[in-house]
Amino acid sequence: MAHFEVFSNSQGVQAETINFVTKISSPAGVGPLDKLDGRIAAAAIHDSAERCDAPKCQEETRVAVQDDLYDWIINGDGALEHPKKITWVTGPAGCGKTAIMGSLAGRCAANGVFGATFFFASWSASIGRRRKTAFVTTIARQLAEHRDDLKEAVSNAIEKNPSVFEKNLHVQLELLVLAPLREVGLQSDRPQLRGAIIIDSVDKCEAEQYHDGSRANPPPSRTNEQDQLEILEVLQAASSDPSFPFRILIASRPERVFRNFFDPQNTPTPFADKLGLHKDYNADADITLFFEVQFNRLRRRYNFPPSWPPPGRIQTLVENASGQFIYAATVIRLLETAHRDPPEALLEAILATGATLKITSNPLEQLDALYSHILESSPNPPLSVRWIRSINALNKKPGSYASNVNLLLQTDPENNEAEHLLGNLHALIQIPPPSDQATTRYDFYHKSLFDFLESPARCRNQQKLYVGENEIQVFMWDRFVQACARGCNTQFSFPDNFLQFLTYAPHDLNTTSTIPHSKTHFTPASAAWWVSLAIAHKRPRTPSGGYSGMLTIHALGIVASQRVEFGAVPFCAV
Repeated sequence: MAHFEVFSNSQGVQAETINFVTKISSPAGVGPLDKLDGRIAAAAIHDSAERCDAPKCQEETRVAVQDDLYDWIINGDGALEHPKKITWVTGPAGCGKTAIMGSLAGRCAANGVFGATFFFASWSASIGRRRKTAFVTTIARQLAEHRDDLKEAVSNAIEKNPSVFEKNLHVQLELLVLAPLREVGLQSDRPQLRGAIIIDSVDKCEAEQYHDGSRANPPPSRTNEQDQLEILEVLQAASSDPSFPFRILIASRPERVFRNFFDPQNTPTPFADKLGLHKDYNADADITLFFEVQFNRLRRRYNFPPSWPPPGRIQTLVENASGQFIYAATVIRLLETAHRDPPEALLEAILATGATLKITSNPLEQLDALYSHILESSPNPPLSVRWIRSINALNKKPGSYASNVNLLLQTDPENNEAEHLLGNLHALIQIPPPSDQATTRYDFYHKSLFDFLESPARCRNQQKLYVGENEIQVFMWDRFVQACARGCNTQFSFPDNFLQFLTYAPHDLNTTSTIPHSKTHFTPASAAWWVSLAIAHKRPRTPSGGYSGMLTIHALGIVASQRVEFGAVPFCAV
């Protein structure tokens, strides 16, 4: 159970957050595939609703790389005895990996190529896209959708092994994927299976934690790299099984765990040749085409003459991009969404910013300069950065819709501080319209923005844009305490959905290092108000499970322990 001190300047007051323990139970009459449906990450599939705005390759761009990958899926590498079933697609941030994988998945689906997809995303509100837990189950469910015999085999496997969902990924792979494939493979009268398993952004998978951090000597926490390696090993095991007929495409940045795993000297498994987007494919022609198409559209939109942009401007932008599509996409979004300056002036400002940089081998420098230019258009860039990084952290919590985030972070609920700070940053942030903010989250176009903001080396000298992690934690804590202080004021009323969101706000804050640096402190009244709020907003039990937790508060020498059973029985005070 996470523990934190909340009354630094008060009379020995402390509190503990609620630790939720999920208990899964299935009502009678639920079939095996219904149980499987409750264990998948539907948002991670390539054509999910969450990915409706996911990047895809513009028509006639990245044609060569897509053709090469599609040809490998259909025809393999020509080896009949020991085919190489795994290939690694890699490249730096912003080079278009996710767009290529998304477009390739759509092409496979349109052409009836059998398979499954999983798109990890560290920013997703769906925990299934951020962690490994639902990885194998999501793959199994997609495979079961394609053929009735495979669906029946997967259903039978769940019926015979009802605890399969509590097993590790290797056991799940054997029971839910490989064993059904072997069973179907014995039926000689059925067409042979073939196709692709497309896995994107494995480097964004976050570690699953299994241990109670309140123990005196808890075991070491798992790292992201450990879980990412486990996923790679599971896919390697699948590819090594003779019954597994699919090609596997894995896309990620070239982080160490992937470089080591795919190093031929470190593994006996023969992999297909690595596909390096930044080195093996010159993206300049595709980026040029992208700019030409987008500038044609801007000319029509603003009635600009055919001579705009002036000669040489597109070529300069292509050189500045250094093979990174995210640079090109961000330039176009800035020209489309900026309200302060006309597009002609903005384009010249972007080019002028790039021209002031020294010649360097760092391909990120132009992107960093572009991000800085956009952020500095805010009336208060350091505060805007605090908002952006806080939004990114809060987006993982239930109920983190834009209106709730605004209420939490604004110093004055009556002022539109969000529009003031973020109004010029539409090129970086997807800001829901006011009518949708109660049901829609903020979103960010690319993770490379946070790579920039979280790197002291890349943005420390950019108008104080670098804000340390501890400063962000203090900022979020101060705004949380401030919201609780307003909440216990009987003359002020918060919307009910914000109150429920507020019960999650302090979770995951590193209060041990945060509170000593904070100048904002709980009062006994505001702390008691939040505790009552957390209890009052208990969630009803659902067919898939329930929640329980122990909440203890020590205030002014009075000790009250309250057992909170969410969806079971009312709490009792001792």
